[in-house]
Amino acid sequence: MPRSIARTLGVTLLAVGLWFPAAVSANGLSGAYLAARQASYVGDYEAAAKYYNQALFHDPANPQLLERAVLANISLGNLDRAVELGQRLVNTGERSQIAQIALIAGEAKREAYTEILSRLRDDLGVGPLIDGLAEAWAEMGRGDMSAALVAFDEMSEQRGLEGFALYHKALALSSVGDHESAEAIFDSDSVGAMRMTRRAVIAQVEILSQLERNDDALKLIDTAFDKGIDPGIDQLRKRLEQGEQLPWTAVSGARQGIAEVFYTLAAALSNEADDDYTLLYSRVAEYLRPDHVDAILLSADMLERLEQHDLAVATYKRVPRDHPAYHAAELGRADALRADGKVDAAVEVLESLAETHGNLAVVQSTLGDLMRQLERYDDAVKAYDRALALFDTPEPTQWFLYYARAISHERQGNWPQAEADFRAALALNPEQPQVLNYLGYSLVEKNEKLDEALGMIERAVAARPDSGYIVDSLGWVLYRLGRYEEAVGHMERAAELMAIDPVVNDHLGDVYWSVGRKLEAEFMWKRALSFVDSEVASDEVDPERIRRKLEVGLDRLLAEEGAPPLKVANDNGG
Repeated sequence: MPRSIARTLGVTLLAVGLWFPAAVSANGLSGAYLAARQASYVGDYEAAAKYYNQALFHDPANPQLLERAVLANISLGNLDRAVELGQRLVNTGERSQIAQIALIAGEAKREAYTEILSRLRDDLGVGPLIDGLAEAWAEMGRGDMSAALVAFDEMSEQRGLEGFALYHKALALSSVGDHESAEAIFDSDSVGAMRMTRRAVIAQVEILSQLERNDDALKLIDTAFDKGIDPGIDQLRKRLEQGEQLPWTAVSGARQGIAEVFYTLAAALSNEADDDYTLLYSRVAEYLRPDHVDAILLSADMLERLEQHDLAVATYKRVPRDHPAYHAAELGRADALRADGKVDAAVEVLESLAETHGNLAVVQSTLGDLMRQLERYDDAVKAYDRALALFDTPEPTQWFLYYARAISHERQGNWPQAEADFRAALALNPEQPQVLNYLGYSLVEKNEKLDEALGMIERAVAARPDSGYIVDSLGWVLYRLGRYEEAVGHMERAAELMAIDPVVNDHLGDVYWSVGRKLEAEFMWKRALSFVDSEVASDEVDPERIRRKLEVGLDRLLAEEGAPPLKVANDNGG
């Protein structure tokens, strides 16, 4: 996490020492400790919790083991165990931030608000953001709304925390039915960037509806969200259009308010801090509010990014089938299964989702993408067909569907359909470099419309000058046009950008040969062969063809293939 953000939000990076506890070693527990430490290092929270528990069985008051065990159990979602261990850690006399996270969570779960306030007033908190908001919600939880509002206002005066404080103040006001005051906060723009988060928009929409301002709520939704993308938002839009007064659901009391505190921090840090730290806060939000689907999805996403795929899958599965975000959870679950090598299970999840939520283009397109990656191109085309059929009119966002379907057609050898789809994608997004490059390169490979292909690839390079694939395409089309000297610089640049790509090295060898630099050509062909089995190797490379070039040269190979001969090149020292 950038330290400036940490300072602004009052978050301390939780540091658990990497030293070896002497007591553990002395008691002969090094095996359990080392296993737990290794599990923690690779993010295997389940194993870490197991082995730290084993070590604690023999050394129950060791503060280092306790702190690490608290961390592992929060990350795993075992908050009850983390609370127990956190209390044991505090009883040793240690001041531990992570223990305070667990204890505040446990007290909020029990709705022990006086205990939370006592803890915070004894300077046993987590950081300014959580402590300030938790204090305000705790005051509200014990029935003192005036004190709660004062706490929110005092926090709003702290630099960098105004938006968070006023956003939560608005939630608190609406939770007791004062929607007018809550809307006044939102309408003042003092909430800042928080105002345009998805949850904040939904909260304000519900407030406006409670104030019988459905038209304003609809305008807000239409400003913030496109139609047909988010089923939950589309449902709200439909209910508002039908004149329904939406109930207030964002926060119903102090415990949910504190859950929202931890979620707010997790969401704010999700693209800034390390994923394992963000996960701690989203796990607490889940614990305090098990129906907080946004927190569940955030935790699952963090687990995916931490490559804890089994835990991610289990977390995604907690989203109820009848929830508007169920499709998002299933898409995430399929992605986690695929990343874990369980491809058949991923396919099964997406195919099942296509049956229940097939009216969502993102479901069909994701299924199509997986089929395309698995080289099941016919199935991919069918999925993209279904996705495109869901649109009544052409929209710029559809370019990728046409592009992906074009690739699937091209891979099947259906070039007329592929070219039509590539051109449909360009009609929607004329300067899209991926489409320009793919279509231009394909035309070059087919020796068709080379001048048009050159123009497309030049535009793609102008948009993405550091893309090795695109720069390679430009060098290759110049080579195909017989403009060998011009091709050299571009191919050399492509080889710099993609040094171990066999196709690029092979192409550079051909270009060198074409300008008479034959020793360098042979060197590049040998390099290409050395990379054929690398992870980045493309199925476009033909090692036997490269070997033949090394045996007889490019000119003779072209003659054997019945291809046009190279133009006469100057001998530059080959």
